[in-house]
Amino acid sequence: MEAVIADEMREAARRLLKTFTGEQGAEACHPFDHDDRRRWDYRPRPRPGTSIAGLSLAGRKNVHRLLATAMSTHAFAQVTGIMGLEEVLDRAESYRRGRHSGDYWIALFGSPDAEAFAWRFEGHHVSVTMSVVGEKVSPTPVFLGADPAITFYRGTPVVRPLALEEELARRLLAELPAAQLGRAVVSSRAPDDIRTSNARDVTGVEVGPGIRAADLARGAASLLGELVDLYLDRLPPALAAAERAKLSPGEVRFAWEGPVERGGGHYYRLQSRELLVEYDNTQNDANHVHTVLRRPGDDFGAALLAAHKTLEH
Repeated sequence: MEAVIADEMREAARRLLKTFTGEQGAEACHPFDHDDRRRWDYRPRPRPGTSIAGLSLAGRKNVHRLLATAMSTHAFAQVTGIMGLEEVLDRAESYRRGRHSGDYWIALFGSPDAEAFAWRFEGHHVSVTMSVVGEKVSPTPVFLGADPAITFYRGTPVVRPLALEEELARRLLAELPAAQLGRAVVSSRAPDDIRTSNARDVTGVEVGPGIRAADLARGAASLLGELVDLYLDRLPPALAAAERAKLSPGEVRFAWEGPVERGGGHYYRLQSRELLVEYDNTQNDANHVHTVLRRPGDDFGAALLAAHKTLEH
């Protein structure tokens, strides 16, 4: 099934290329070994590629069709909701910065007909990079954020794209007995952002403190597994299953920073040698969420490319 997704990505990229003007193609297309292939950012920054705002309707639809090959249905809905929040944020800022929901960019690295090919869809609070090598797909980093994280009507949430990412973690905290809660909460203060920021490589990030899944009672271990699944299931089922098969579930550690009571800035991390997930909600009075899914040693197709080079030699 992974090979099917690789083929779908290649075909969607070919379809997209046909809709570009010459200028858009020059902006969007880069050699596979270009330095920008691993330069990603979730903040408002100049970025490689061409903006969807300038594409034809067919071009924009084909960008979304390419993105949909990399996302499960609910995650695709999260992304489109996050994009719409740019208009909400622009209004809240009195339109000073000119944010808009078309300020998202598509970049392609290499040819979809080549053995190795990659693409990125990116803008404020969204960064999705897919690397295709032969019939395999390396699907990280995947970053999703939201500002505002929650929009209310009379105290009731109306729009909340990343609700489960917080609520499942809080359910896990509530399930822990006092002694284990003390091991899971590793700091009384949360960092200002995800700790790895937009690092190109997280291979050297040490597995930090926290509580291992293997040390939890069945109910808490099940909730931790659900939380890991929530991030992996941003991907289509075949890709999520392939990533899940690489994990040692019992070795995944959960660490929380900040108060456990609602309302304060908070952060958590899911980490093992094969996985790094970060969640942070501290900015804008704890109404501004950042989340990222990473694979130490395999972001941007690193492991796939290394294996491919070994085969070539």
